[in-house]
Parts: sequence; structure tokens; C-alpha cells
Amino acid sequence: MATTRHAKALARTAVSPAVVVLFLWMIVPLVMTIYFSTLNYSLLDPESGSFIGFQNYTYFLTDPGFLTALGNTLKLVGGVLVITIVGGILLALLLDQPFFGVGIVRLMVLAPFFVMPTVSALIWKNLLMHPVSGLFAWVFKSVGLKPIDWFAQAPLTAIILIVAWQWLPFAP
Repeated sequence: MATTRHAKALARTAVSPAVVVLFLWMIVPLVMTIYFSTLNYSLLDPESGSFIGFQNYTYFLTDPGFLTALGNTLKLVGGVLVITIVGGILLALLLDQPFFGVGIVRLMVLAPFFVMPTVSALIWKNLLMHPVSGLFAWVFKSVGLKPIDWFAQAPLTAIILIVAWQWLPFAP
């Protein structure tokens, strides 16, 4: 009993420096963010920062574009969550079945996560969603539909698809 208590105390002592560092790693940026949010601060003139309290918050919350931005954010998050959770579960069920090359297929499913975001954006914009020569345009034309200019006609949908594609393997 005493050795168990001693081992637990030793384990807490050994882990405590890492816990303190992680706590500071999280708290210092949070405190600095809250501090700077109460200042009239300009990056062009950092010396001119004066305390204005909660005026930045009232300005932000009364801005006419706030509700639009909040709605777009909720649509983006909700769309990505629905696609990644439903698609991720279906993909997990599919990849749980034994078939030839399952290891390679699983590796290819994880591959989008390792593609740099700028490269991913260019691939989606120019190879997949291009309204004239993209893969989606070819599919639409093949079934007799008019292609969509994704980034002009449905930009939020395009971004939801791109983000969901990248995070799909990690959802289930």
C-alpha cells in the first residue's frame, strides 16, 4: 500500500514539469489575447495602444456583418461535420472488409492529410472544380448537365467539400 502511494507520488512528480509547461503554453497566449482585446492597438504603431475595456467587443457584436459571418461559420462547421462523420463511418465500414490491396487503399485514404493546403487548393480549383476542364465539369457534361463554376456560384459549398475531403479519414 505504501509503495503504491509512493509510486503514484513519484509519477506525479515526474509528470508535473510537463503539465506546468503545457499549462503555460495554453494560458499565456489566452491571457495575451484577452489583454490585447481590451486595447486600442495598431500593429502599425504598437506604442499607441491604450486601454479601452470592452469597446472592441461591443463594436464586434454590433457590426452588421457579424451575424452573416457567424451564419457562414456555422454552415461551414456543420457541413464539414456532417460530411466527415457520415462519410468517415461509411469509409471505415468499407475499409474494414478484407480485400486485395486494403493496406494501400488505407494509405491512400490518409494521403489527403499530408498534402499542403496550397497544393490541395490548386488541385481542387484547377483539376477538379474548373468549370471548363475540371473532372466535375466532365462528369456533369457526361450526364447531360451544365457544369458549375464552384468558386463563383457556390464558394461555401466548394470550401466545405475541400475541407471535408481532407479530414474525412479522421472522423470516425
